[in-house]
Amino acid sequence: MKILLVAATTFEIAPLLDFLRGEGWEREPNHFQKEALSIEVLITGVGLPLAAFALGHRLATRKYNLLVQAGVAGAIDRNLELGDVVEVVSDCFADLGVEEADGAFTPVTTMDLIDGDVFPFKEGRLWNTSDDRPAFLPKVHGISVNTVHGTEESIMKMKTNFPFGQVESMEGAAFFYASLQYGTPALQIRAISNYVEKRQRERWKLKEAIENLNKVLQEMLLSFSG
Repeated sequence: MKILLVAATTFEIAPLLDFLRGEGWEREPNHFQKEALSIEVLITGVGLPLAAFALGHRLATRKYNLLVQAGVAGAIDRNLELGDVVEVVSDCFADLGVEEADGAFTPVTTMDLIDGDVFPFKEGRLWNTSDDRPAFLPKVHGISVNTVHGTEESIMKMKTNFPFGQVESMEGAAFFYASLQYGTPALQIRAISNYVEKRQRERWKLKEAIENLNKVLQEMLLSFSG
């Protein structure tokens, strides 16, 4: 089985990489192997444009059985706890559109520029249709943005525009767009590091989120290795 593990930063998956290296899996930089299981690591950089370029470049030249995106996210849904690890099953480009004269936001998928119901979109969103999903993770719906929300006004507008959104990231929609276009099974796994609220970095649980994320990744990859 050939897996591409995708992350915006090395920091988010550092514990897993340390574990794999400690187990002697590393064959060359960012390539790990154990018997028939091959894991390549792609660090895209932060944000939708960087993720889109890195994924498009890699997937144009190499084939994989499974794509796994791993990282942290902010929780819009307050029923999620800081440190929770979830699987994102739908995502969207939440700030791609126009600002109207009255301040309202119109997503590009509701305009004539991109049809929100033509593949790979459905109802303006990108849905993961893969069957290889870890059943032990809660499933949530995400939004992806170039600028994370940090004021009460912008958060209220976002909730109005995307009432289904439970988590917010900066790369998820680009990941789903690439996986759907290339027809490759995919998983987007996120750990909740903070709530989407008026920005208060001191309240984040980044360390705990990364620890929990990497425990799940390690468990999942070991299950694939047999």
